[in-house]
Amino acid sequence: MLKRTTLALVSLTLLGGALAAPKKVTGYGPLGVVNGKAGGTYTLALGDSPQSLFYYGVIDNNLGLLSQQMFDGLVEFNFANYKIEPALAESWTISPDGKVYTFKLRQGVKWSDGETFNADDVIFTYKNLISNPEARAGDAGNFKLGGQPVEFSKVDDYTVRFTLPRPAPAFLLQQRYFIMPQHKLAKLSIDGGAKPADINGAWPTNVAPTEVVGTGPFKLQSYTAGQKVTLVRNPNYWKVDAAGTKLPYLNQLDFLIIRDPQAQVAQFLAGNIDQLNISGAQFPDLKQKEVAGGAFKVNRFTALFGSPPFVAYNFDAKDPALAKVFSDVRFRRAMQSAVNRERIIDTVYNGLASLPGHGVAPANKAFYTNTTRQLGSFDLAAAGAALDALGLNRKNAAGTRLLPGGKPLEFDLTYGTDSAVYPPIATILQSDFGKIGVKVNLKGILSSKLLSTGQSGDWEMILHAFGDQPDPELRRPIWQPGGALYYWHRAPQPTKDGESANTAKMQPWEKEIYTIFDTAAITPSASARKALYTRWQLLFAQNLPVTPIAKPENIGVISNKFGNYVYNLGVIPGYNPVPLIFQK
Repeated sequence: MLKRTTLALVSLTLLGGALAAPKKVTGYGPLGVVNGKAGGTYTLALGDSPQSLFYYGVIDNNLGLLSQQMFDGLVEFNFANYKIEPALAESWTISPDGKVYTFKLRQGVKWSDGETFNADDVIFTYKNLISNPEARAGDAGNFKLGGQPVEFSKVDDYTVRFTLPRPAPAFLLQQRYFIMPQHKLAKLSIDGGAKPADINGAWPTNVAPTEVVGTGPFKLQSYTAGQKVTLVRNPNYWKVDAAGTKLPYLNQLDFLIIRDPQAQVAQFLAGNIDQLNISGAQFPDLKQKEVAGGAFKVNRFTALFGSPPFVAYNFDAKDPALAKVFSDVRFRRAMQSAVNRERIIDTVYNGLASLPGHGVAPANKAFYTNTTRQLGSFDLAAAGAALDALGLNRKNAAGTRLLPGGKPLEFDLTYGTDSAVYPPIATILQSDFGKIGVKVNLKGILSSKLLSTGQSGDWEMILHAFGDQPDPELRRPIWQPGGALYYWHRAPQPTKDGESANTAKMQPWEKEIYTIFDTAAITPSASARKALYTRWQLLFAQNLPVTPIAKPENIGVISNKFGNYVYNLGVIPGYNPVPLIFQK
């Protein structure tokens, strides 16, 4: 889901198998999945209370973690090779011109309340939810190509057809949207006579659990605000393991709502949480405890997915003097020299991170271009000299540089206080920037509010993270100027839905990137797309719409009581991470 891109949280991700009738779990290669036994409860942590239980009504990472267990998409990833495999669609065909996608749906699938899943649910979801411009977490922009809508049609009860106005090479990758039940949501939909925005009110947190119906491995049992969400086994789940045993193995998932990362670790060590995603800062202590005989294992993975942190400056800051400085690439390049990546990698991540890419993860062999040289090196003297050359060479008595109008070069850095890594990164940046006469005031908010704050424009500098994906097209709303999530320069964004981005308000390099994404979106040749995205990464590295900081490893700890914990990736819609976990 393209609008779900904060994704700084990570979840364990174990591929549930594919194919109906039913078909056995496949696709693990060397990852080592074994058949498990039924029963048991698995307890995880949520960083905050979900704002809703309706996935398309609110952008909320915590809700995303729950939704992964309750809903399926048409397709899903094979975690061994990042290839697309069947899910609710058992097969598909693509027309020779690349404009017609026909999906054959899996027969025999039932919703968790026993109702039959069919093509009506798919068409309902795409029409009323995903492509509804008023659905807060929909993705309407992705279903208008060249200004023309994608058409959804029902061929028969188990066949749906998507007709595109033009070819879109990454279209199949995008169809991991969760399918929702028409019979439960129709009354709040456009089809049911409601206003387009009414769908956002579906499934509030006090909804009866029986109303929240999915095809995923688990279903909602209860939600106690501020405390716990409980999911229980969906007896109608359609996947089986290699021996033909119905999944999931577990009877229950408990999500404890714990905001503070250290409190989460304490609960894990006390045995109240069974698995936890951790940061490099938390790694040494937990690894030491594991070696000393702790009843758990610490796992490290270098993966394509995950959310590398970055800092961004608001090109449209409310203070015109700051906006002018932030919009000047010379300023952003100067400040990059004051970002001590090595120190952050060593002290914040304890060495469990590497230099980042520019919009593409280094592990993504299909599209990554090595831009390490353009990251430069930490050099405060060079940063100061570059600021002097910009005319920011005058200082006040406190040693803070002065803007051309005489005001101090001082601004707020917004970051997530409830993150294990954002506070120490923010503190390092504040200290080093201060050494070159740039005063930074730390402004902490909840991490769950970072995206909405960024989109509001009410910030000056922000520390945030967006998850990596296998194809840059899947991150187009983030990295294409004028995109819904390109919030560091909001001026080019369309003023109305359906309008094109305002290229007149883009800088020259932004116009080129804008054209690159438009061209790559319709270019069928893989080599040509790679060349286009290589040019984009170089433009990114040279002009720094945001300044990448590091690419963390994905690290998780899990109790020895459980098996089949295989992989740890980012929060990616369409993944069903837990069906194969079992209690030993």
